[in-house]
Amino acid sequence: MSIIDYNHMEGEFMELIKIIKALSHQNRIRILNLINQQDLCVCELEYIMNVKQSNASRHLTKLKEAEIIYGKRKAQWVYYQINVKLLDEHKFLKEIIENELQNIELIKRDNEKLNKYLNSEMSCADLT
Repeated sequence: MSIIDYNHMEGEFMELIKIIKALSHQNRIRILNLINQQDLCVCELEYIMNVKQSNASRHLTKLKEAEIIYGKRKAQWVYYQINVKLLDEHKFLKEIIENELQNIELIKRDNEKLNKYLNSEMSCADLT
């Protein structure tokens, strides 16, 4: 194996470690579950998860650094969404988000609150 091959493998390995570390907190897992269903801004995540804005922002930053999510600005809000390309590259991540999480009670409650929010007349403007 050449040094070029080794460095390439090390880069992929480090990317995987970064992803796994990003999954190491309950709130980041909850965020992934929610934005896998709907693009959401930080104020919506704060409302649905019942966390402070600083807490949600800190976890969003970790997920962005691992390139699991990214944000798109719409007016004054940034809406976060899953990096589908990354999910396609790392099937285990897709399996966790789409299947494994759905059996966890806290995730079920988050999903219920998300559905209530989506069916309400509320918007980001109402939450800020």
